[in-house]
Amino acid sequence: MPQLPAPEYPAEVRERLAADAKEIIGRYPDSRSALLPLLHLVQSEEGYVTRTGMRFCADMLELTTAEVTAVATFYTMYRRKPSGDYQVGVCTNTLCAVMGGDAIFSELKEHLGVGNGETTDDGKITLEHIECNAACDFAPVVMVNWEFFDNQTPESARQLVDDLRAGQTVEPTRGAPLCTFKETARMLAGFPDGRPGAVEATGGAGPASLIGLRLAKGESPHPRVVHPRGAAPQGESPGGHPSSHDAPQQTSASDPAHPAGPVTEEGE
Repeated sequence: MPQLPAPEYPAEVRERLAADAKEIIGRYPDSRSALLPLLHLVQSEEGYVTRTGMRFCADMLELTTAEVTAVATFYTMYRRKPSGDYQVGVCTNTLCAVMGGDAIFSELKEHLGVGNGETTDDGKITLEHIECNAACDFAPVVMVNWEFFDNQTPESARQLVDDLRAGQTVEPTRGAPLCTFKETARMLAGFPDGRPGAVEATGGAGPASLIGLRLAKGESPHPRVVHPRGAAPQGESPGGHPSSHDAPQQTSASDPAHPAGPVTEEGE
């Protein structure tokens, strides 16, 4: 059976979205380049990309609905079904997973009674596991509408979603204040973030990511050999840089149980 044409937006909604769409399209020399932000725009209207939204994008850009659908279904940032006010993403890539991300994800699935990509009955939370968000310094990381909640535990993540469902004010670990998914989508479409404090908010790298920069600036102490058996050789105090690869060490120092001594220049 052929699919029925997608319904249109109500006249007042279409007029409002068309004004925003024309502003977005005007930023690009080729109108079809505006498709990604236009999909965010229609997502901000209903919380996901509907057939009506895709038809609207096609009409504004003089594309076929097939061309728009191909893009909307390719990128995971576009939702294809109703989703929650808060997209709660748990990083389950390697580092976050071994630091507790898998345990957090399992805890939230059980606590919320939903699976990956599913939404709670009250329409508040959509849970999903996400790919790396470049916050490995703060693993395990949970993101809510793409704002960071660092160094989480199953207990803290459970409290986080409970507070969101209860309408409590929740502050991200760093970055901009939290907003709804629809508000996030509108900002991704290219419109200003008018929330108080959002402009001044910064994320920033964590200590582990900044070690190399500090070393390059000469701000850290000189590297020290770290001996794996626990105690430093006589006369050398513990402490210093944590890496065992920053300076050479003799075989006898690295494995006291099998002293071989250093190799001399003559090969003796």
